[in-house]
Amino acid sequence: MQSQQIVDAVHAKVAPLIGCGRVADYIPGLAGVDPRHFGLALATKDGAVYGAGDWQTPFSIQSVSKVFALALVLSHDSDAIWRRVGREPSGSPFNSLHQLEHDLGIPRNPFVNAGALVVVDQLLTLTGDPCLAVLDLLRAEAGNPAIGVDEQVAKSEAEHRHRNAALAHLVASYSNLTNPVDAVLDQYTAQCAIAMSCGDLARAAGLLARHGLRSNGSRFLSRSDAKRLNATMLTCGTYDGSGEFAYRVGLPAKSGVGGGILAVVPNRCTLAVWSPGLDECGNSYAGQAALDTFTTLTGWSVF
Repeated sequence: MQSQQIVDAVHAKVAPLIGCGRVADYIPGLAGVDPRHFGLALATKDGAVYGAGDWQTPFSIQSVSKVFALALVLSHDSDAIWRRVGREPSGSPFNSLHQLEHDLGIPRNPFVNAGALVVVDQLLTLTGDPCLAVLDLLRAEAGNPAIGVDEQVAKSEAEHRHRNAALAHLVASYSNLTNPVDAVLDQYTAQCAIAMSCGDLARAAGLLARHGLRSNGSRFLSRSDAKRLNATMLTCGTYDGSGEFAYRVGLPAKSGVGGGILAVVPNRCTLAVWSPGLDECGNSYAGQAALDTFTTLTGWSVF
């Protein structure tokens, strides 16, 4: 079966599930998104892209951006961040204060909100402008200089960031932030509000399918760091639903409450799916079903 036939077959299979779940209405900028949207894109490791549904419609990638922020930090220093953030699944909500306090200010992994704030803090020290650094990487790898921040979503999140502010202050109280809390929060909020299409997102993530090689053939991450990033996505990338996702899908993946999920088939392709209706863990309901259908149909997984 050819790539376009695969994405079309997946789209057809999950069509009855599109619109299921609940949008992230606790973020006003996302509350009005139509849950009936669905997009799916497959990008080969050589950069060819195939899509179905709303695969060319930009959406707020939210926590999917954390993959690229972590990749940038690892590209500068592959060890430093792991002295500040763990690598274990959380088993708790992504914005848990209790778990963070229990762990003495060391976030359980870089994909829960507290861990992502520490990654942004490290990237702020390294680059001075973490959001721009992430945008530059995304634009270059996707081949689309128009990728940017959805200012409406960014403003909405900035006005309702009390929980993230509490997490950041708690991390700072354990001396695990090196920059001012407000500067870290501003950058984190902007980064999460980046908007791009499934096609652009799948293409941008190709470096993870190519074991750390950028689209121009230059090395961005060592093979070891690319492996470790993919492994962390597999075990921690879909919030406290990561075990169930690994069981169903069998791929490294990172989700976002905007309804996007990015998945990697090492040495083959990357996939990006968007469907705004979420389950109770904050993962796209139809998106998970699409990726489950994909691996069942193709047999492509890491197992």
